[in-house]
Amino acid sequence: MNGVLALLLLSLCCCLSRGLGDNRDSEGYQGTGASLAVCLPDTCALFRELAAMKERLGTMDQTQAALKESFGAMGQKLGAVETKLQGSESQVGELKKVIAAQEEELKALKKSLSPAQPKVAFSVALRDSGSGNIGPFTTNTPLQYKRVFSNTGSSYNPATGIFTAMVRGMYCFRYSMYSNNSGRPNSIVSLMKNSEKLVTTWNTDDSMNVHESASNAAVVQLEVGDSVYIQLWANRVVYDDINNYNTFTGFLLFTV
Repeated sequence: MNGVLALLLLSLCCCLSRGLGDNRDSEGYQGTGASLAVCLPDTCALFRELAAMKERLGTMDQTQAALKESFGAMGQKLGAVETKLQGSESQVGELKKVIAAQEEELKALKKSLSPAQPKVAFSVALRDSGSGNIGPFTTNTPLQYKRVFSNTGSSYNPATGIFTAMVRGMYCFRYSMYSNNSGRPNSIVSLMKNSEKLVTTWNTDDSMNVHESASNAAVVQLEVGDSVYIQLWANRVVYDDINNYNTFTGFLLFTV
């Protein structure tokens, strides 16, 4: 800005010099006072304008310096804010890790506090050896399934053929029945809950259909101490051998 002002002053001086020279050549020299009387008023006005311009330029320089200082301070503040943001992002990342770890601990705690689901399941077959009919009996009789494939929870008793509920819940039971009764009594068995018949299978006495099988199933709610078994009706028979045609299976679905 000061350089520009100096150039303007230099140009003004050159113009004044040329103006004075021209007056000497064209009109003759009349004295310095007459020439200055003609030129000085305009020159003074021009100098005032230049002085005002210099003042304005100085003010602009000050404003520019103040703006630079302000921008510098803003840059420092922005840098500090960016640093804080980076620190906050790092803290948020650490907090997320802590929260995730706490959630896993909470899941493990809930799992450890929740009661374990009892495991109850069994699967048995009628004979553990040999072959032939079982029955007839003069009264309704629980079938004793001797061959035990599985008995998780030990709720089935192979000595009696009876399953006894140890926990209150919903259970599923299924059985199969086989007869080879040509010329002999037919087969009728029922799935029993205590003394209640739940479902039954029946084989007709037909010499034309010697080998016949059937099955049935039920889902029931049992209370602790309830008994479930397969009952052979009085004066009826079932046949089995090493192929395990007659089976009895049960398991706990869920507690209630």
